[in-house]
Amino acid sequence: MAKVKSGNMFYFAYSLSLLFGLICVIIVITWNTYYRGGFAWDGTGKMFNWHPLCMVSWFVLYGNAILVYRLPFTWSSNKITIKLVHAALNLGALILAVIGLLAVFGFHNKMHIPNLYSIHSWVGLATVILFSLQWLLGFLSFLLPCAPLWVRAAYKDVHVFFGICFLAMTIAACLSGINEKLFFVLNAANSSTPYMKLPPEAYLANTLGVLLLCFSLTVAWMLCKCEWKRPSAHTSILNDAIEFSLEIQRGNRSFGPWNPL
Repeated sequence: MAKVKSGNMFYFAYSLSLLFGLICVIIVITWNTYYRGGFAWDGTGKMFNWHPLCMVSWFVLYGNAILVYRLPFTWSSNKITIKLVHAALNLGALILAVIGLLAVFGFHNKMHIPNLYSIHSWVGLATVILFSLQWLLGFLSFLLPCAPLWVRAAYKDVHVFFGICFLAMTIAACLSGINEKLFFVLNAANSSTPYMKLPPEAYLANTLGVLLLCFSLTVAWMLCKCEWKRPSAHTSILNDAIEFSLEIQRGNRSFGPWNPL
């Protein structure tokens, strides 16, 4: 009975995180379409608008990527399959982050605006760089059959730790970026209503920030619940490696001949 109740609670929390994430993406599209003129790749403000959309989408996709191992219906699936899904989702998130960076740097350079002077830009760029390194090290450690057991054992806890850290770093970058954008556009000389007067655009963007925070807290809570961990997560790294090696030797029947790429 308790197990069923816990399962229902998990799916409620997971549905809530999906809802928060979807609403965040819808809001950022609405904000940049209705108030900021839409999207383009021409060096104008419309090019910059890709930056918040890509970064919010990156955050939402990353939040779902780290929850893959928590989904009960995946627990009976091939472990390699789950690893590949986890890696693919994170790679998709990384691609979105890179596009977001290209958009903001391209806009700044075209408009002769200095780069990397704010705390938002420092935290954001550091997050993307560390996230890229995390993905690469994760691929080399957990998806390459030639990785030594001691490497996997040594890096596993570090990988999990930084995976949670990225939640905090990304939400910090998102919230500071939203605030910075509102200060720039609403306190400009051509703005009809300053930020302190809370015009509709400020309400919408502030709501986006609150919902992003709710999304991150929901994901963090799901990660912290021990009873929602994949059962095999409690086995040793040696057993996990043995299982991994056996799947490779069998050619991974689910996918045909093993191909880590």
